[in-house]
Amino acid sequence: MRYIDEFRDAALARNLATSIAHAAQPQQHYRLMEFCGGHTHALSRYGVLGMLPNNVQMIHGPGCPVCVLPIGRIDFAIRLALEHEVILCSYGDCLRVPASNGLSLLKAKAQGADVRMVYSALDALKIARLNPTRQIVFFAIGFETTTPPTASIIKQAQQEKINNFSVLCNHVLTLPAMESILTQPSVLPLHGLVGPAHVSTVIGSEPYQSITTRFRVPVVISGFEPLDIMQGILMLLRQVNEGRAEVENEFTRAVTPQGNRKAQALVLEVFELRDTFEWRGLGTLPDSGLKICAAFADFDAEKRFTDLHYVSVPDHKACECGSILRGEKRPQDCKIFGSVCTPDNPIGSCMVSSEGACAAHYTYGRRSVNA
Repeated sequence: MRYIDEFRDAALARNLATSIAHAAQPQQHYRLMEFCGGHTHALSRYGVLGMLPNNVQMIHGPGCPVCVLPIGRIDFAIRLALEHEVILCSYGDCLRVPASNGLSLLKAKAQGADVRMVYSALDALKIARLNPTRQIVFFAIGFETTTPPTASIIKQAQQEKINNFSVLCNHVLTLPAMESILTQPSVLPLHGLVGPAHVSTVIGSEPYQSITTRFRVPVVISGFEPLDIMQGILMLLRQVNEGRAEVENEFTRAVTPQGNRKAQALVLEVFELRDTFEWRGLGTLPDSGLKICAAFADFDAEKRFTDLHYVSVPDHKACECGSILRGEKRPQDCKIFGSVCTPDNPIGSCMVSSEGACAAHYTYGRRSVNA
């Protein structure tokens, strides 16, 4: 299959591993962070971590949209479903994220809440059309990748005058998270960043220049296949060795410098920046989240259900998701990883999501010393 088989070629992977080993200078310890949950899973799934020299360390960043969602946001959705009896539509990964009082969206459903899993934002709008006497709320999450589809259905709902539909917006932005990581005093210095693939198809490669200029840290945008990631790592090592801090694009088959201008324009039309937004692990960051703008305020669940307000909730005391998202710890450093906290019984969001670091290591890397 084109663009898949050739990026999983074992012989080419061995050649790239040799090139990486030659590029990794023995006296240098390379700390590289991938900013995408898809990269985290690919690193473990394809055994890339085991092919890297010991002095090349991959660190997992806050690139999983479900993982960075704080408990208070899940609580907000649960209260909508239980107290206001809305039909709450959510992507599947969010349903099992632990919330307050031992609840999750899935457990709220077991208590009688009408919570429905959808595969796309359009599914939520379809449910609103089919249930004109019910209030339907779409629990929108994600980085720049999933923001345009949410913007599209809000605009479509306005055009069709679907007045029983609203969106609980939890969309966040990549660059503020990168900046937060690079300024966290508890995080060891990073030598390079693997830029997210899908996000970059939307925003393009140019925005990362603010990161390389301000922090003098190279960024290489990489695809998801094993050879993509290995080539991206090699490009980062070469930049570090040469003292460069530039934006490079390995994923040229999908990412352009300017990105998707139509998607950007749609997002700009429907959304605006929040003053602040709370992230799991990163705290409250300025200008890091989006809210629905005034022209589409009728479809903003936070304005429609005015008796509900966001309340910040601390993470479970035994859970290390916050430290893992900041790159301070590995999943295996958590005392409850793989014992109390498993995919069947998740304590933290990093074990729930299909892009979570703990889920990746539980599935692919528990027995690997290099994972």
